[in-house]
Amino acid sequence: MEKERVVITGMGAVTPLGNDVETFWEQLVRGESGISAIDSFDTSRYKAKIAGSVRNFDAKALFGVKEARRMDRFAQFALAAADQALADSGLVLEQIDKERLGVYVGSGIGGIQTLLEQCGLLSERGPERVSPTLVPMMISNMAASLISIRLGALGATLSPVTACSIGNTAIGEAFFQIQSGRADILFAGGTDAAVTEISLASFSNATALSTRNEEPEKASRPFDKSRDGFVMAEGAGIVVLESFSHALRRGANIYAEVIGYGASSDAYHMVATHPEGDGAYRAMKLAIQTAGIRPDQVDVISAHATGTELGDKSESAAIRKLFGQDAYRIPVTANKSMTGHMFGAAGGVEAVALAKSLQTGIIPPTINLDENGEGCDLDYVPNNARTADLEIGMSNSFGFGGHNAVIILKKI
Repeated sequence: MEKERVVITGMGAVTPLGNDVETFWEQLVRGESGISAIDSFDTSRYKAKIAGSVRNFDAKALFGVKEARRMDRFAQFALAAADQALADSGLVLEQIDKERLGVYVGSGIGGIQTLLEQCGLLSERGPERVSPTLVPMMISNMAASLISIRLGALGATLSPVTACSIGNTAIGEAFFQIQSGRADILFAGGTDAAVTEISLASFSNATALSTRNEEPEKASRPFDKSRDGFVMAEGAGIVVLESFSHALRRGANIYAEVIGYGASSDAYHMVATHPEGDGAYRAMKLAIQTAGIRPDQVDVISAHATGTELGDKSESAAIRKLFGQDAYRIPVTANKSMTGHMFGAAGGVEAVALAKSLQTGIIPPTINLDENGEGCDLDYVPNNARTADLEIGMSNSFGFGGHNAVIILKKI
């Protein structure tokens, strides 16, 4: 049986750079930073006081007061991005086979704000005051579930939990599902809203976060010599994946084709990446093999690149190992220099950016790159966007526990 081709026909995004795809993309290309001081809670006792916060997001206006109150922020983001992606795709739900429509959307941390609030109620006012909706609001599969309910999707609904590689895991596994002929359409991506007191405290105490609090817009510095950690962020990125034959039949607009996916495990450490980027290398290699292309056919790489000393260095090493001398020719861009690290949402949002990049021939910059750090000697598109003839792009996502997921998109 011939494999189905898989294409992206709709996109949605909620990010620190804007709450729709076009605003996000415009800001990204301009090299704007979405990092600012946290004002949702008191940070006076915290080492890090900055984040990539989603601004001007009104869930009550989008969903109504009653529905919004029944969703944690991470689920609100996901549903908003899915609604955007649906509208963008031009799908008419009444005209498609709902049994072949599914949702692959994950979250790394789930409804942690709801959990914190309800723990506070339990402590202060007793068990009688804990909301009966705590569990459904907290569990990380609820974003995928709510989207499936919204769409009436009767096909496979999956919520992968692979830490910060979730978006790419979801897109990659959805790609395989459609490619094998088991589904026509899958909404895929990731979401997270973990800019909370407890998350900030934990990451700060692990010395993982940047403490460049006086200059928040300069704090996220992937590959830069003076980088001092990543910046927490929040958001959601959802793409509509569709079989090429189904998209053609309905005359859909196509952004890009998904042609490759590779996943691997470092099998090394709970939180530290393999120092030589072994797992990243194997995931990238497998994605290229799945795509049926040569490494030298890749025109741009969207790096995971969070701004940690070991992470940026090991990812650069993995790229050099796989691409050889071509590693110095291929532009490598780091969206997180502008958005911060959106955890489970990162892969989905960066897939949106890569699809736009292939469509427009514009590579967003890596901002705040003044001097390359040790072991970071590639072309990171420093500080200014670049135009190029782009055909094939790779996007890397890696997560705690050693999860690695890589997707490859092609211009169409």
